[in-house]
Amino acid sequence: MSFKNKVAIVTGAGQGIGYEICSQLVNEGAQVFLNDINPTLASAAAERITSESGGNCIAIAGDSGDTTYIQNMVDKAVERFGQLDIVIANAGITLFGDFFTYPPESFFRVMQVNLGGTFFLAQAASNQMKKRPGGGSLLFTSSVTAHQAHKDLAAYGMSKAAVEMLAKNLVIELSQYKINVNTIAPGATLTERTLDDPAYAVTWSGLTPMGRPATVADIAGTALFLVSEKGRHITGQTIIVDGGWTCISPSPY
Repeated sequence: MSFKNKVAIVTGAGQGIGYEICSQLVNEGAQVFLNDINPTLASAAAERITSESGGNCIAIAGDSGDTTYIQNMVDKAVERFGQLDIVIANAGITLFGDFFTYPPESFFRVMQVNLGGTFFLAQAASNQMKKRPGGGSLLFTSSVTAHQAHKDLAAYGMSKAAVEMLAKNLVIELSQYKINVNTIAPGATLTERTLDDPAYAVTWSGLTPMGRPATVADIAGTALFLVSEKGRHITGQTIIVDGGWTCISPSPY
């Protein structure tokens, strides 16, 4: 079990990609704190993973864009297990809107969660990880919209591009403490949210060179590699998991 005796926090994990990452980490032996802003969703997800795996997945509900909550979340992990090895800043929000009329409240909420949540979670986690000889691993969730323009997602795409630059910059700050930091950028992915649209899978199967959208397992498998011992010499990088879409970038519109 490649993550035995490791302690991890994954934000935005009540469903979708974050949930699958938690599930795979627990199956590989990690003690996982599963965060979601929805307490009911967080509890149900953690209970389901624990029941199915026989491992240990702990729900920790709260707003991952709130700096006070972020510090409390990290403190709880360290208090319970005495260490923190892996942090995956997966939480994010997508607020579509026309650029010409995009409201300030939507803009600043996207930045608070996607940028502030990632930055301050990395900060709080790194301050714990640097105390340990073995360091740790950070992983941020970006998006293909950080690489290719997508209609009505100017603020979101900007926030995700900034997250990728944050990972690059933190190489300077964290490498001396044996902390590596990377970003994963999913493309079209089949999740509970996207499956609500009956045309989603058909549309993106036609637009994706590999012939289908990603599954959550596709994204989680890459994430686990990047935070594993096998990926420890990879840092400051972004791995795009999109079936080749950004190579040719056909628009769904």
